[in-house]
Amino acid sequence: QVRVVESGGGLVQPGGSLRLSCAASGSIFSIYAMDWYRQAPGKQRELVGTITSGGRTNYADSVKGRFTISRDNAKNTVYTVYLQMNSLKPEDTAVYSCTARLNSRNFWGQGTQVTVSS
Repeated sequence: QVRVVESGGGLVQPGGSLRLSCAASGSIFSIYAMDWYRQAPGKQRELVGTITSGGRTNYADSVKGRFTISRDNAKNTVYTVYLQMNSLKPEDTAVYSCTARLNSRNFWGQGTQVTVSS
């Protein structure tokens, strides 16, 4: 079992920055990738980006060059992944969720709201 908790959302002006955190606890050494998703009202959920256990990252075209995923090496029983978001646009407004991928299943967090507005 893995527990996933996101934090760091909020209101930011266009052009601003925000950093989201995703803390995974429990069977963290079984995690082979962590993903960030987002879902805006009335839209389908979108994969924002991924970081693998080997540290490789990939991003959706819509955020490439503006968003960066990084991680802390697992400490004790917590593994933290970050989503650094720069040059934010109103269309980035969404609920951002993190998921931990294990061979058995994926574990989701509750999500955190990001609103980009002046």
